[in-house]
Amino acid sequence: MSIAIEEFDYIIAGAGSAGCVLANRLSADPNVRVALLEAGGRDWNPWIHVPVGYFKTLHNPNTDWCYKTEPDPGLNGRSIDWPRGKTLGGSSSINGLLYIRGQRQDYDTWAQMGNLGWSYDDVLPLFKRSERHEQGASEFHGEDGGLSVSRMRAKSVVSEAFISAAVEMGVPRTNDFNGDVQEGVDYFQQTARSGLRCSSARAFLAPVRNRPNLEVVTHAHVQKLNFAPDDPKRVMGIDYLRKGQLQSIRLKPGGEVILTAGAIGSPQILELSGIGRGDVLTNAGVAVRHELAGVGESLQDHLQLRLVYEVNVPTLNDAINNFARRMGIGMQYVFFRKGPMSLGASQVCIFARSMEHLETPDIQFHFQPLSADKPGIVMHPFSGITSSVCQLRPESKGHLHITSPSAADYPKIVPNYLSAIADQECAVRAMRFARAMTKTKSLSPFIVREHVPQGSPTTDEQLLDAARNLGQSIYHPTCTCRMGTDPLAVVDQRLRVHGIAGLRVADASIMPRIVSGNTNAPTIMIGEKASDLIKDDRRRQST
Repeated sequence: MSIAIEEFDYIIAGAGSAGCVLANRLSADPNVRVALLEAGGRDWNPWIHVPVGYFKTLHNPNTDWCYKTEPDPGLNGRSIDWPRGKTLGGSSSINGLLYIRGQRQDYDTWAQMGNLGWSYDDVLPLFKRSERHEQGASEFHGEDGGLSVSRMRAKSVVSEAFISAAVEMGVPRTNDFNGDVQEGVDYFQQTARSGLRCSSARAFLAPVRNRPNLEVVTHAHVQKLNFAPDDPKRVMGIDYLRKGQLQSIRLKPGGEVILTAGAIGSPQILELSGIGRGDVLTNAGVAVRHELAGVGESLQDHLQLRLVYEVNVPTLNDAINNFARRMGIGMQYVFFRKGPMSLGASQVCIFARSMEHLETPDIQFHFQPLSADKPGIVMHPFSGITSSVCQLRPESKGHLHITSPSAADYPKIVPNYLSAIADQECAVRAMRFARAMTKTKSLSPFIVREHVPQGSPTTDEQLLDAARNLGQSIYHPTCTCRMGTDPLAVVDQRLRVHGIAGLRVADASIMPRIVSGNTNAPTIMIGEKASDLIKDDRRRQST
């Protein structure tokens, strides 16, 4: 039985990185009513707020959807984990806290593809508006926003050696990857303040949670969109399941639903509602309401190649594997909010060019003074470091689609990693670059042996096979509801779903192409941009 509840001007489906921004910005107008639906629960798990707590929240079904890909030929038939946040704040509550915006050229390319208003000069003010940078306002940073951004302070001998090795490789030292030029090596900036994670929920939702015109509903799993009985192409609300009961939430006349459920959730909701590729919907047992061929297509992600080395100096492996030292780390954090528990997923970042003739970096390193088989798993029993490298602009594209009319059934995720020849060649160059760093004067004195990849691959064919065997997602799925004007575009430049009234998408799924870096900061920017577009359209309608 469906139970009708109150009507709202805006219904936001997904309280993740963009959804929390939208809830904040739209509810700032006391004359509108805003509902924010989140399939997960409140962000009460204490590990969410501890920076290193992603070790406890990843692969935890209470905070992570725990998606897995289909076996991928590009990964030698392996199926890999795809964590996505299932709590207030979404993936910003379980990610590695790394604050990277991407390159100027990423956004200029979006605009050149026909998406006016999305150039770098257009979106830079939005990045600044959302940010509260610890170093204050500047040409590239803001100080009045909700998202706290701080510099990573913890350093180690081997981290400094890694930085020096990059400089030996010709990478310039920088102090801001989010400034005028991305290329360089330095410590990451992270979304943290006073030793605590600053998720999108903490930054944007918590300060406005008590607004009388904002309704936040957790454990509300969206089942499908509802449409006007006299207009099958106009959205009028959402059905969601909460505590085993199907409930309906409705729009006021002229209102809008904004999907912010992420690169997996948003296309899934569209397809469950009959919007997508006709053959996909028919095969899944869903009636076709609106043919939109690009839903769930154009999927892009960053594939990381994690090289692990044993070193001859203590790393976090030694501290974490020792009970007394582990307790000391805990006490240091409890009393001072400092030490290893205050760190994001990686400490040192490199943006580099794997070929000299490239205009901008095409690979990114995430360096960790620790090593494990994968996040959340026991550290290796030796002093280890991890040199993880990914291609910034992959050409390979995958897809994800529903296989049944039930929202409880996960979509089938097919990434098609390393299917493009250019991506295979970049993977080989990236691994050679990573290995060459270990031969530098700065880093080689610390290296005992290469632990991963196994078998000491040397030829291009061997290195590519090693990449297929060890590649893992760096958790940046994008582009499955991409913005544009071509036949595979799902939304227009104002994020309105093509052919459907009263419906927008505003999350990482709308990226026309994946950005050159981590995706959390750009997704928050997309939330800011969407709020401006929505408010601007409302003003136009009222005049």
